[in-house]
Amino acid sequence: MKEAVLWNAAEGGKARCRLCNHRCLVPDNGVGVCRVRKNVGGRLYSLNYGKAVSVAVDPVEKKPFFHWFPGTRVYSFAAAGCNFKCEGCQNWQISQGEIAGEELPPEEIAGEAVRAQARGVAYTYTEPTVFFEYATDTAKLAKKKHLYNVFVTNGYMTPEAIREMGDIDASRIDLKFMDERLYATYCRAKGYEHVLESIRLLHGKGHVEVVNLVIPTLNDGEDSFRAVARFVADLDADIPLHFIAFYPANRATGIPPTGVKSLERARQIAMGEGVRYAYVGNVPGHPGENTYCPGCGEPVIERYGFLVTAYRLGRDHRCPKCGFLVKIWDDSNYRL
Repeated sequence: MKEAVLWNAAEGGKARCRLCNHRCLVPDNGVGVCRVRKNVGGRLYSLNYGKAVSVAVDPVEKKPFFHWFPGTRVYSFAAAGCNFKCEGCQNWQISQGEIAGEELPPEEIAGEAVRAQARGVAYTYTEPTVFFEYATDTAKLAKKKHLYNVFVTNGYMTPEAIREMGDIDASRIDLKFMDERLYATYCRAKGYEHVLESIRLLHGKGHVEVVNLVIPTLNDGEDSFRAVARFVADLDADIPLHFIAFYPANRATGIPPTGVKSLERARQIAMGEGVRYAYVGNVPGHPGENTYCPGCGEPVIERYGFLVTAYRLGRDHRCPKCGFLVKIWDDSNYRL
């Protein structure tokens, strides 16, 4: 165990966690909603520090990041736990299962990332907010090795946590619904405005990309697509917005997979609302995976699934056809 950050002592030996917006009041010998932060004698401890439950070297496009160091590989890992209990979670065995994992300290992760010739480290697969101490210690060491750090998150962390994310360079945030009821019933979390606040704050700190998982019967209507798109476009029209296909899993096996036409309609609506970079995800080979110049419509980055198959931008990131500046972050404009 490692003593947690972002908590304070409360009356009766309880501990108030300030890491995510559940802000759990944890009794002695109890755990929070995430099940990986425990009150021991009036002090809060992390139970998953240094315990990796999943490790891989992935294309950064798998996270998905399409405008952050395209074509690079990222050392990806997770610890057990999550502060959501999503009905259709694809990684429910490690996010909602038992606390497990093999010892993999931060210094080993940073070293392994370099040996694997990865350009960065991703905190992913489960919710990295709930292994915050593990993640931030790793990020600090990764930065010293000139590796980038990317957070793949549901966005339910507190503003206090975001202020401590100084070594995180970019965040990919799930905006699951623009609906309080659906957050409460599908994710078991209240206050979706906290996610909106996190997107705004993380955008103020660095690069962000937003994902909307399109779930049939829940958020696959035009009003839902338009609400998500308007939020993103109003914040910054250059934020990439990914509409991702849902596949049945966990407790949501009765919901059918997302139809391609729904994803295409979502992308169309988003572009109509002013989002410059709207994508179709989880449909390998679909033209909606490509990046198109907002100025002339020329395909400037082509993809097949997580693989970049053509890259036509120069170091200045300008469209070769019309000269429009396409917002991409890489070695030419971001110092690691």
